[in-house]
Amino acid sequence: MAKKLLIGVQLHPQHTTYESFASAVRRVEALGVDSLWNWDHFFPLYGDANGEHFEAWTMLTAMAALTNRVELGCLVSCNSYRNPALLTHMAKTVDHISNGRLILGLGAGWFERDYDEFGYTFGTAGSRLRDLGEALPIIKKRMAMEVPAPIRNPIPILIGGGGEKVTLRLTAQFADLWNGFGPPEKWQHKNDVLTNWCTTIGRDPAAIQRTVSIDKKDVPGNLDAFAEAGATYFILGLGEPWDYDLVEKLVNWRDAAI
Repeated sequence: MAKKLLIGVQLHPQHTTYESFASAVRRVEALGVDSLWNWDHFFPLYGDANGEHFEAWTMLTAMAALTNRVELGCLVSCNSYRNPALLTHMAKTVDHISNGRLILGLGAGWFERDYDEFGYTFGTAGSRLRDLGEALPIIKKRMAMEVPAPIRNPIPILIGGGGEKVTLRLTAQFADLWNGFGPPEKWQHKNDVLTNWCTTIGRDPAAIQRTVSIDKKDVPGNLDAFAEAGATYFILGLGEPWDYDLVEKLVNWRDAAI
């Protein structure tokens, strides 16, 4: 564990109130995490499918105003839901609100109900990945044209997903961070594929920070295994009721590893 380890918490914006969510944002930042995240969906992903839910970027703006130190992002924004130039303009705005703490998380999209009920074309996995591949150069170009420019310029881009032929190639081309899922041996395989893509296109693999989404079963059981596989950033997913004790365990593990 020679590399510095970072930890984040993804607060699920479902089955909660704004007051409770805002309180969790403040509390988790105070516990000492490095970043806070939400997700980009329109309906709950578990529990009551028609329960309470809040929109990602509006909530991200509030998260920026509620915090002072942590980095912030959507894990991840669905490329299909917003014009890429508009999304870049939104990201620049949140970057300013947060004083340069935004990470622009991006993914191709997968939750069909979001598409169907909000009037987007779901298409296929291939078509959504093609759209993401077309959007990324637009985002990069638009970011360089923004007035005012982002405070952190360029805003770092995170790509989430493990598709070996397209997603990880796009990550190697365009991203500053990559987010994948376990178990550790699966994550390590995807990480190796990403490294190979970097080598193929001539990019330093060390230029991309390797993050992993974890849940309560991984704390502390799989943390060392993920670190040994190459993960340096650990993002814990939490829904209400917010388990602050679990966050503290993760913070303590990071601090003991430093």
